[in-house]
Amino acid sequence: MDLGLVAGEASGDLLGAHFINALKQAHPNLRAAGIAGPRLVEAGVEAIYPSEKLAVNGYVEVLRHLPELLWIRSRIARHFLNDRPRVFVGIDAPDFNFTLEAKLKRAGIPTVHFVSPSIWAWRPERIHRIKQAVSQMLVVFPFEERIYRDAGIPVTYVGHPLADVIPMEPDVAAARASLGLVSGPVIALLPGSRLSEVSRHAGLMLDAAALILKQHPDAQFVVPAANEAAAQLIRQAAQGLDLPLHVLAGQSHTALAACDVTLVASGTATLEAALFKKPMVITYRMPAITARMMLKQAMQPWVGLPNVLLREFVVPERLQDAATPEALANDALAWLDDAPRRLELHETFRTLHMSLQQGASARIADVLQPYLS
Repeated sequence: MDLGLVAGEASGDLLGAHFINALKQAHPNLRAAGIAGPRLVEAGVEAIYPSEKLAVNGYVEVLRHLPELLWIRSRIARHFLNDRPRVFVGIDAPDFNFTLEAKLKRAGIPTVHFVSPSIWAWRPERIHRIKQAVSQMLVVFPFEERIYRDAGIPVTYVGHPLADVIPMEPDVAAARASLGLVSGPVIALLPGSRLSEVSRHAGLMLDAAALILKQHPDAQFVVPAANEAAAQLIRQAAQGLDLPLHVLAGQSHTALAACDVTLVASGTATLEAALFKKPMVITYRMPAITARMMLKQAMQPWVGLPNVLLREFVVPERLQDAATPEALANDALAWLDDAPRRLELHETFRTLHMSLQQGASARIADVLQPYLS
């Protein structure tokens, strides 16, 4: 095997597919296998297990799925130790990947980890575990490079692949036309890619949408669903609400390009919204026990990636008990009713986009090239 990999959930699947396609330009017969989602499979990676198996978050959820996760990690480790890849790439999923990477590294298999966990936000002590696990770290944000260099871990800043594929100036008219949106404000609701996230956030966002509609009767709402199960949850949450609602099969980028403002669950989607230069309201709900444990270990006041990267609250965050339909609706209406503020945010996000646009997929392929020669 040339390359083994483990991609955690939808975001890891998307990020991995970009650099696999770049890598195959120099290695058209590349043999890669591991834990992969549909985009990686489309890029030619053999999926021993699907990425969705790792799509759990929070202490409570992980404990519930722990036996299956441990079994999968044991099986995939055995697979890679038997059919040894020239290099292993762990994409995100740090709690799963670092233990696996440490085992493979001890066995003499080079390990590259792509996308640093948020050690700059909480649990900084993980840097010691990372040093034991990875041969090289690839980071997507510029400030992360110094953290690893100071710890003596080989590191390369590659930029963010999404900054390369999302256009600097999205075509709003084309996106709206493709979705059949004719006039009026468009609000994108992004409740998350995991079913647990959708179940926690879809009703919250749809209730906020109903309040927005009272102030803007011509508003339309688009909700990208990661899969059919998520779409069913969204439709169930929308029952009884008379909303001009478009539930989309995927198409999150089209929804972001088309919208005027988005209500978005904290995660990679907040960065995508920023790269599309969209005003947003960031929200997140998780089990109370998980939230309390994470809050105790938090090292900074921001949760959403745009705020973290810009080191200030450029967009509002409504978390846990503060995540109410009224709060989300009021924040969204404030964006809709303030054109100068939206324009200022657009320029802020444009500058951020340029700083992250580094040709990441080609850079990653360059880092992996020596292992495959």
